[in-house]
Amino acid sequence: MRRSWYLLPVLACCMVMLFGLNLFSGAVRIPANDILDILGGSHSVKESWRFIVIHSRLPQALTAILCGGALSVCGLLLQTVFRNPLADPSVFGISSGSALGVALVILTAGGSAIGSAIPVMGFISVVAAAFVGAMIMIGIIFLISCKVNSNTLLLIVGIMIGYIASSVITMLNFFATEEGVRSYAIWGMGDFTNLTFDTMPMFALTIIACILWASFLVKPLNIFILGQDYAENLGIRTRRLRTTVLLLTGLLTAVTTAFCGPVSFIGLAVPHIARLLIRTDDYRQLLPTTILTGGIVALFCNLVCNFPSGHGIIPLNAVTPIVGAPVIIYILLKRQSYDRSLT
Repeated sequence: MRRSWYLLPVLACCMVMLFGLNLFSGAVRIPANDILDILGGSHSVKESWRFIVIHSRLPQALTAILCGGALSVCGLLLQTVFRNPLADPSVFGISSGSALGVALVILTAGGSAIGSAIPVMGFISVVAAAFVGAMIMIGIIFLISCKVNSNTLLLIVGIMIGYIASSVITMLNFFATEEGVRSYAIWGMGDFTNLTFDTMPMFALTIIACILWASFLVKPLNIFILGQDYAENLGIRTRRLRTTVLLLTGLLTAVTTAFCGPVSFIGLAVPHIARLLIRTDDYRQLLPTTILTGGIVALFCNLVCNFPSGHGIIPLNAVTPIVGAPVIIYILLKRQSYDRSLT
């Protein structure tokens, strides 16, 4: 217990350090003193440097924290309610719904939604399509969840819906122009650079509101992990809890995917990292630990992506599996060893 609470300020300090490194690192070398002056509001620094720090690096770092925390909460809630260590938003087809919405905009427009002469309107159309696609998938899963009692069956249905969406995307890619396929492929790589200070308030407020909503589920989740029958005997409406989690994670996934693309492995791996750190399933500690760990992992991945090189920014989804996949492999092997010890 004491270790868990002691770990939170340590994680917060790590996040602050990585946040600073994200501001000080990049393709353009800016002296540390000048960056501090820019953050302090000084106008004696080069305007180009000011633009890079204020309009690129700072929003990018904030986006990484918010997106990492949001996806990590999604993974934690889904893995708990559906009792599946491999559950994350992509399992239920929510990410595929966003991808399908974006594919309809980009591929049918021949890539002009991103490369048009009015990039702002193109970006808005992509964000709107991703959000609508995710919300449609949430609606379908929600309707099915009202009819299905089995968590396993609902997981299978979600996976099948994701396959259907992926099949449609493949057909759209087949008939699309070369420019459209390229634009869609770039969006699918994931990116923390799309948000500006104009769109940041809506993005941040939505995520913060959803995370606060998740905090009210701490007590029922602590009871639910003791067993579904036990929870129902104590008055926890497990079906309502499952529906609430689906709506909450669906909204978070829709917002993050719309603005940042389909970021992989963070939602899947971070909850397991948090559990390894604090070694408890008490959600009063596990939830904040997961949020902080998600922000740290996202900041670290963003730092690696922006590592100076001659080929520009490394795609985000080329980095996140390197961090997340070893964690999942370790968890699966550890679980297999535990199951063998029982037999």
